[in-house]
Amino acid sequence: MSTKDNLQEAFAGESQANRKYLAFAKKAEQDNFKQVARLFRAAAAAETVHAHAHLRAMGGIRGTLENLEEAKGGEEFEFNSMYPGFVAEAEAEGNKAALISFKNAMTVENIHAGLYGEAIEAVKAGKDLPETPIYVCEICGNTVYGEAPDKCDICGVPKERFFAVE
Repeated sequence: MSTKDNLQEAFAGESQANRKYLAFAKKAEQDNFKQVARLFRAAAAAETVHAHAHLRAMGGIRGTLENLEEAKGGEEFEFNSMYPGFVAEAEAEGNKAALISFKNAMTVENIHAGLYGEAIEAVKAGKDLPETPIYVCEICGNTVYGEAPDKCDICGVPKERFFAVE
């Protein structure tokens, strides 16, 4: 393996650890272990520092336009190529939890690709996107501008299950 391969593997591992530790923190909070939750969040923050350092070392952060184009391409790959196969396999295996998770993600990745496309056009025109709140559904990840819908278009949960992104 090369240093580039090692950086990519380290970036993936640190990124996954961050997300896992944040999920562990949420569970620790629910179980009323506040300081354990804080420890998980601290470790997650440190993993983010590591992941960003590895990404920088790989030259993986470029200009905003290039970053948007890469992000859009990744989302398109996920909803066009990756998730359809995952959905089919989950259906064949009868794994309903995985099927719901994959279908939700696939639908939202398509939305993200569209949002990135709008951002690409704005940046190409030398503009930022219009300032507006952005909300994300905590169940399926549906991402909407303006205000949260009364009911999620993807998973059907009420407006209260959306959170604002700063």
